[in-house]
Amino acid sequence: MDGTPQEITNLVGREVYSNNGVFVGEVRDVHLDFERQTVTELALQDLNDELFHGRIDPGKGVMVPYRWVRAVGDVILINDVVERYKNEEEEQAIA
Repeated sequence: MDGTPQEITNLVGREVYSNNGVFVGEVRDVHLDFERQTVTELALQDLNDELFHGRIDPGKGVMVPYRWVRAVGDVILINDVVERYKNEEEEQAIA
């Protein structure tokens, strides 16, 4: 980003990807801390079924802490925490 202030509503509707390029979901809402005037969480829906299958009921969403956000542009990039969680769960099932 170029440092120009943007409206928070610009985040709604953006697709969210892990920093590895895996689609995670789409921003449906933004949670704010009014005292600090910061975004605290992103509410995601239209989730990647492969990542969340069996964990999240169809039609439900997830909250992503804004501290996971690495970049905001045409899309939002977040840390690969969701992918790592999935991989750890698969490893436990194999063991």
